[in-house]
Amino acid sequence: MEEKDKRKLDFAEGEAEASEKEALSPEGQAGQEEGGTNEPKEAEYDPADDADFIAESTEADADSTPVMVSQHGEPEAAAAQTPKSGSKVWPIVSLVLAVLLIVVLIKPPFVSNKAEAVATVNGVEITKDRLFDELAASGGEQALTNLINQELVNQEAAKKNITVTDADIDAEIASYKTQFGSDEALNQALVQYGMTMDDLRKQVVMELKLTKLLEPQIKVTDEQIKETFESYKDSFNTPEQVRASVILVATEQEAKDIVKQLDEGADFAELAKSKSLDTATKEQGGDTDFFARGEKEEAVETAAFKLAKGEVSEPVKTSEGYQVIKVTDKKEAHTATLEEKKEEIRKGLVSQQVSSLSGTWLEDVRSKAKITNTLTDAAAAE
Repeated sequence: MEEKDKRKLDFAEGEAEASEKEALSPEGQAGQEEGGTNEPKEAEYDPADDADFIAESTEADADSTPVMVSQHGEPEAAAAQTPKSGSKVWPIVSLVLAVLLIVVLIKPPFVSNKAEAVATVNGVEITKDRLFDELAASGGEQALTNLINQELVNQEAAKKNITVTDADIDAEIASYKTQFGSDEALNQALVQYGMTMDDLRKQVVMELKLTKLLEPQIKVTDEQIKETFESYKDSFNTPEQVRASVILVATEQEAKDIVKQLDEGADFAELAKSKSLDTATKEQGGDTDFFARGEKEEAVETAAFKLAKGEVSEPVKTSEGYQVIKVTDKKEAHTATLEEKKEEIRKGLVSQQVSSLSGTWLEDVRSKAKITNTLTDAAAAE
């Protein structure tokens, strides 16, 4: 995966795990025992607390990587690490909420005859009911708890006439693409964590419902936004970037042949689709999307930043072969202003507070609900 794909989603993993345990673990469920209700109060939020915590996290673990929830419901760290840096990074926390409301996407094969075989081993059948029992024993309790939590959120949203539209989901997905740097980077992250775009969209629905439920309790002031902007000013700036299309081939001679065909009028995108060995970009006609210095292999980066818009390189030797590079667009470095980033920061601060409040809120909702859970009830009775 390219360095660009390892986007700096500076996520306080310990805090997330604590929140997840509070919100989701059977030990933390108020619904398991009787007790009074705790109405969440309007949050008194100080962004300096997050700034200090995240600054410490960055120093202690500067190799932080994008966090996404896997199909098995556990936040995983990307295998490849980002370069270490001592600078503060604005924490992108929208994906944190997905940790609190993990969608364990097991499509149940149990709607028909449970005696039906799902596999055979030397003629011996493994039936659907046997598969169900195994799944229930190896994570079924947590999966069921997650589904109960989802249903609680759905019911609370329905009570308040809260809906999530396709436009809402599309906007949130677009923000993820911005956070990860490109469509390609987000898609690669999804593949890495065993998810599809449909899986992510389902998680986004729950995240947005939870945000809409809790946002009325949250107050973010202009002063907090300004303080956050000043604390993470450098991370809001945009470095010089180029957008390129590439064709990767095995040998220098093949690359020279590509350059010759381009000089004779061949279409770059069509050649990329038919000739390129780069599976990540060939279907997009070789398009890499925008990237900054430090995000690609040095030879590729050096060549790309020297080219003018529309210009094609000579063959560039890389670790994977030879690339022919065409620069399709350029962006100058830009220093962000508070006005430009105000809404992004406001949304981030809201997400941080929703993440903080959601455990208590969910516990309170569970305490008022009538819930039966045969998996945990059966275990308690034994």
